[in-house]
Amino acid sequence: MYAIIETGGKQYRVAPGDEIRVETLPGEVNAAVEFARVLAVSKDSGETLSGQALSAARVTGTITGTGRGAKIRVFKFKRKKQYKRTIGHRQNFTKVKISEIVV
Repeated sequence: MYAIIETGGKQYRVAPGDEIRVETLPGEVNAAVEFARVLAVSKDSGETLSGQALSAARVTGTITGTGRGAKIRVFKFKRKKQYKRTIGHRQNFTKVKISEIVV
């Protein structure tokens, strides 16, 4: 069984036991988190549910950690103008272990 959830403007395919990295969520380590925005659920029997059939579906999990991703370098350059600028960015993330999918 797996589900497609949406959080932080992105969509993730999750199954019980998976550990995913999502945009920063409020909460401490070992706190429970619930994803109410479930887009689709595929059952073990091969049946796929989506739309109005999932109005009460929930995916629950536990926050296992937080951190920051690898640095991305942004380099801006304009030729013949002596303009160069380098900046970096590290995106914050939250690691979540999926515990169950409730349909």
